[in-house]
Amino acid sequence: MKTKITPLYKRDLPKFPLHLKAVMLAVAVILPYQTLGNPMVRNEPYEQEFLITAYYSPLPGQCCYVKGGLEADKVLNGQGIAGADQTPVYPGMIAAPSSYPFGTKIRLPGLGTFAVHDRGGAINELGNGKHRLDIWAGYGEEGLARALAFGLQRVKGTVYPTTFAQPETHVVFEDMPAPIDELKMYFVEKDNFLAMRPKEGERGLSVYLLQDHLQTIGYLKHRPTGFFGPQTSRAFHAFLRDFRVDAPTNVLSEKSAAFVLGARSRLKARVPFTEYIDPKASADAIAEAQRMLRFLGYYKGRTNGEYDDNLFASILKFQQDHALVGTASDTGAGRIGPMTSRALRGKWNRQIVENHADRHLDRYAIDQYIEERGQRIAHFLGDGYSGKQVRLLQAELAALGFFPEQKINGVYGPLTEVSVMRYQLDRGLISSRSDTGAGYVGPATLRTLRKDQRNILYRLVRAEGWRAL
Repeated sequence: MKTKITPLYKRDLPKFPLHLKAVMLAVAVILPYQTLGNPMVRNEPYEQEFLITAYYSPLPGQCCYVKGGLEADKVLNGQGIAGADQTPVYPGMIAAPSSYPFGTKIRLPGLGTFAVHDRGGAINELGNGKHRLDIWAGYGEEGLARALAFGLQRVKGTVYPTTFAQPETHVVFEDMPAPIDELKMYFVEKDNFLAMRPKEGERGLSVYLLQDHLQTIGYLKHRPTGFFGPQTSRAFHAFLRDFRVDAPTNVLSEKSAAFVLGARSRLKARVPFTEYIDPKASADAIAEAQRMLRFLGYYKGRTNGEYDDNLFASILKFQQDHALVGTASDTGAGRIGPMTSRALRGKWNRQIVENHADRHLDRYAIDQYIEERGQRIAHFLGDGYSGKQVRLLQAELAALGFFPEQKINGVYGPLTEVSVMRYQLDRGLISSRSDTGAGYVGPATLRTLRKDQRNILYRLVRAEGWRAL
């Protein structure tokens, strides 16, 4: 049965004047949007529409930073250590507008249940009725990849006021994809592998690069995945053992990174002699043996292709140092047979790699020198920027011949933009001034500028020694 409700008092209300309606509408439009979003006090769960992004906690030694550098990313992400209420960051933390008391739980379908512990300058209530949220997505490269992949999502969620029984916080990061391809467009440290610190158990582009190097030099059998798991760990341990690198085995250090790059560079080196060396060997093979033994510090004579007493003594000394023979009268003494050849090649290989590693370490030391003296461009730059970072950019462009030194003023104006374009065109970073990124110091331009700065000082050090700095 349908119930009919009859009002006790019924009267016609006067019509609201149209001009007053227009005035009220105008007032509603121009009022600050926050006032429209102020929710009334609620004691029970309610639904709310959200616009959601994600943020992360940057760490030293990443391959990539969304603003081009560690400190700039810390500023963007609020340091990434603790929320506004001093709760340490953890999976399930979320930043919400100030009208949401700390501890408020928000259930977001497909994402999980989050707890409000943080704020943000852009995290507010919008005039269209939607509220902004920012999810903490993790640490380092994996967290950055997850935050970038998350993008901007529109979700209708359930808010649980603090006066109501609170559900448990629950979020599974594995359900939030963190594809390493998201990082490639921010890849500034491509030419500075020694600055990366991938660890066992981590995911990221730094891990992918380490795996790519290990696969190229023959230590990793599977294709790079970006995850530092057991197979990568075994391959890395084997490499450090074979090249006798005294470095941590669970994380890439600057020394182990230098040796990995050195081993990759060694692939271009010509293989030494292939036949055994005795008085009957060819002159060419004997000459190769003389060169190798000189390179290893055992031979002091001429490279004449002659098997003489000097070469005999050099081979014998190497054999004795490596416990291959005891005296000159032992079988095989002074001759390069299978065992001596294998030992020589191992020693030669390690020495080649070590020499390359030393060069990489020198370049890394120059990077550290530049950074310690505050001369490193720390983040991306473009029109409207000003200050020390722009001054550093202008000074480097001036040193490279792309900016008038007397015009250095720390302001990224039209002259700086044109100078950056000229540099980009010269280095092949853009093909025309209408290209995307023209005149802006983004990842590729910043990477190339840092490489040029490093190489100028490296050539100076190679020519005049470290005192030249």
